[in-house]
Amino acid sequence: MNASKFLTAFLLLSVATVGTARADHGYGYGHGYRGGGVGVGVVIGPGFGPWYYPAAPYYYPPSYPPVVIQQQAPVYVEQPAPAAGEPSNFWYYCTGAKAYYPYVKECPGGWQRVAPQPPG
Repeated sequence: MNASKFLTAFLLLSVATVGTARADHGYGYGHGYRGGGVGVGVVIGPGFGPWYYPAAPYYYPPSYPPVVIQQQAPVYVEQPAPAAGEPSNFWYYCTGAKAYYPYVKECPGGWQRVAPQPPG
């Protein structure tokens, strides 16, 4: 009985290897395998697959580096100080009222322009 099991296993193994040995032989010049044969293989799973292939995963493209706009520093131009000259402001004196402008609102004889004088 051991001999029959051994012979069966040997025949199955030889049939399985002969088909694969000739499959890639090709008989030269790229014509491929021709001829029939019987092969035995092991299938794990239901024996059928999906009728479609799942889509490839979508990867986001690498992001671009941020745009950096370097602005020039503002240029400040300092204005020169005004030249010291004669004073441009005057006091206005009313001779009829014998007083100066903000204290007297109207002067019937006309106003007289007077250079400002410090108090004292």
